[in-house]
Amino acid sequence: MIKLLLLLFSGLKLGKLLLSGGSMLLALGVYALLYGWRYAAGFIALLFVHEMGHYLAARYKGLNVGLPTFIPFVGAWIELKDQPHDAQTEAFVGLAGPLLGTVGATVCYLMARSWSVDWLLAVSYAGFFLNLFNLIPVSPFDGGRITAVLSPRIWLLGVPVLVGLFVWRPSPMLILMAVLAWPQLWKAWKYRSESAEGQTYYAVPAAVKWEYGTYYLALAAFLALMSHDVHEMLQRPAGLH
Repeated sequence: MIKLLLLLFSGLKLGKLLLSGGSMLLALGVYALLYGWRYAAGFIALLFVHEMGHYLAARYKGLNVGLPTFIPFVGAWIELKDQPHDAQTEAFVGLAGPLLGTVGATVCYLMARSWSVDWLLAVSYAGFFLNLFNLIPVSPFDGGRITAVLSPRIWLLGVPVLVGLFVWRPSPMLILMAVLAWPQLWKAWKYRSESAEGQTYYAVPAAVKWEYGTYYLALAAFLALMSHDVHEMLQRPAGLH
């Protein structure tokens, strides 16, 4: 009986690994058909690096977390089976993804500049832009999870950002994200610091708020600068990068 249970447990773990690996290969195949296998492999690698940032941070905080799952044109995510116990932990896990993802995009950028490889430069741009996009200060974006350590009311600042992005570049994905964000925005509207949740989950020392606020602004500024500069490089004729 014990052997049977161990076999079933091993099968479940193998199934989760196959789901993660299979979804990655599916996304890789779809992107390869549209953009070529080299760009697709680089893009998927950066998504994986981003999600592993969340994964490692969650494991470091003792949270039970699943492997990344990929869906073409939607992105990737990890399943937090244990929710963070406080806003500081949530911010820690939320920041780790775009932080490690930015490191990955920067490595691609440096390699592209050193070797004069345009497709790798395009991969770095995708990495910079997507990590910047993820910093929109509203849940379920990573930016919402990071800025929650300051106050959920900051999520309301994400509304004009989403609206502006939709006006600039209409996308069904933005509509989906707005739908997912709506319950969190309503929660932010009703939030009061003197509430039970404000006195427990969101009770964070001022020094911690300053720390994460600084991390967030510095990372957003760097990603905005790199997204702009790399985009300009990609617009130039080949050989002038």
